[in-house]
Parts: sequence; structure tokens; C-alpha cells
Amino acid sequence: MLKILLPVDGSDNARKAVTDFIPLLNWYAEKPELHLLNVQYPLRGNVALFINQADIKQYHQEEGLKELQGTRALLDQAGVAYQYHIVVGDPAEMIVRFASEKQFNQIVMGPRGAGGIQGLLLGSVTSKVMQLASTPVLLIK
Repeated sequence: MLKILLPVDGSDNARKAVTDFIPLLNWYAEKPELHLLNVQYPLRGNVALFINQADIKQYHQEEGLKELQGTRALLDQAGVAYQYHIVVGDPAEMIVRFASEKQFNQIVMGPRGAGGIQGLLLGSVTSKVMQLASTPVLLIK
């Protein structure tokens, strides 16, 4: 079965990419296995010195679920099955690593995400994923 990774950062662009990808699922001979991935940035500074690891992990899970909420609602409404994952690290590096380790056949993402300053053509995370990934990347505009 074809496994597709959909990185989701909670942005309108990510939601639009998923919305536009849902009708394309009919193009596949059999329904692919969809996985949503949300990458949380690690906490900065000395926060880990003052807060225990369980609380930090819970914080990342809660923030990740918030960012996945809109996309999950879209897929639920469309009746599309999926799994979701939340990881912590550099977004581009974690997307590429996750896709490689879990042997995904394709990464599907929008050209831009929630980053502050967007690149002229592609967002920095998208651009970095395209450079680093050995997994094919499908951009949904």
C-alpha cells in the first residue's frame, strides 16, 4: 500500500494543500495510507532546567494537536482515514527523517507554511525538504 506523509503546521497554506489534495486521492489505484506529521520546535534557552520533561512533552503534544485540529476536521469530514504524529525538532530535518525512517512513498505539502517571512517562490521548510529528501515531494499549490 502506498504511504503518504502530509506535514501540517496549522497554517492556512497547509490546510489548503490538504483540502486540494483530498480530491486527488481518487487518482490512486487504491486508497493510500495517509499520515499527518506536525513538527514542534524545541523549547529555547534553559527552560528544560526548570520544567520537567513530562510537562515539556505534554506541552508539545497539546500544541501539536492544536495545529492538527483543522486538518483532522477536514479529513474526518471527507471520510478519509489517517494517522497523526507529533515530533520535536527542526521541521525540515524531521520531515525528511520521518519519511525516510517510516519508508513513505511520497511527501505531500504546500509551497509555504506558517513561517514568518516567506521565500519568494517556496517557503524555507519546503525548499529544505525538497533539497534533503530522497522521498518524492508533491507540492500542492
